[in-house]
Amino acid sequence: MNAQNITDKTPQGLEMLIEKYRSDDGKLTCSNSFKIARKLRLEPIDVGNKAKELGIRISACDLGQFGSQPLGELKHEVLSDLEHACDSQKRIYCHAARELAKKSNLKHVRTALKRGEIDVLYCQLGCFTAKKRTRLYVKSKTWIENQDKTRLFGKGKTELLELIAEYGSLSKAAEVLGMTVQKAWSHIEELRKNLDDVLVQGSQEWSTEEVSLTPVAQEFIANYRQLQDEIEAFANTRFKELFLKPRNRREFGV
Repeated sequence: MNAQNITDKTPQGLEMLIEKYRSDDGKLTCSNSFKIARKLRLEPIDVGNKAKELGIRISACDLGQFGSQPLGELKHEVLSDLEHACDSQKRIYCHAARELAKKSNLKHVRTALKRGEIDVLYCQLGCFTAKKRTRLYVKSKTWIENQDKTRLFGKGKTELLELIAEYGSLSKAAEVLGMTVQKAWSHIEELRKNLDDVLVQGSQEWSTEEVSLTPVAQEFIANYRQLQDEIEAFANTRFKELFLKPRNRREFGV
C-alpha cells in the first residue's frame, strides 16, 4: 500500500510526497524536490509547478543560487568544466551544471560557481529563468601587504598555493594559472622572504614536481579564505541594506 502511494503519479500522489518532504519551516528544499521527481519519474518542473500551486516555496538551491548551502574547497577541474560549458556572459543552464555535478558532486559545483562568479539560468524546478533586469552586485577584494605596501598575500597567491596542494606540482599549478614556472616560483620566494617561513617544500629547492605545502601555508590559506568570506558576507549584507532595500524585490523560489 505504501509503495503504491509513493509511486502514485496523480496530482494527489505528488501533493502527498511534497507534504511528506516539506521542512519544518514549511518549505521544500531543492534537493527534496529532485528526490520526489526521481521517485515518481516526473520532470523536476512538474514538482516545482505543483509546489507553486500549493503555495510552497522551494528553498536551499543545490547550485547555491538562493538559500544557504555550505561551500567546500574549490576544485579547479570542476571550475574549468563549468567555464567550458558557459556562454560568453559566464552563464550556464541549471541542467548542464547538474550534469557536470555527476562527475564530482553538487557541493564542488556549487563552490566553483560561487568562486568563479558564474550565473545559473533556467532552474529545472521553475524557480527562476533568465534575469529580466539588470542586477547589482557588490565586489570586494582583500589582500595582505607589508609596511612598504608590497602586496604579499591575496586571491592570486592563495590560488597558486591551493593548486600546488592539489597537483603536487609547481609547473602544473603555473600552467593552470597561465603563468611561467619562474613567475610562480618568484611568488613563493616573495612569501618566504617576507613571512620568514617556508610555505612550499620539495625534494630540491627549485624542484617543480613532487612539491607540497607546509602546515604554515595551509594555515595561511584557511585564514585568508575565512577572512575573505567574512568580509564578503558583511559587504553583501550592507550592500542590500543600502542599495536594495527600496526595491520591491521578489525572492527566488516564489
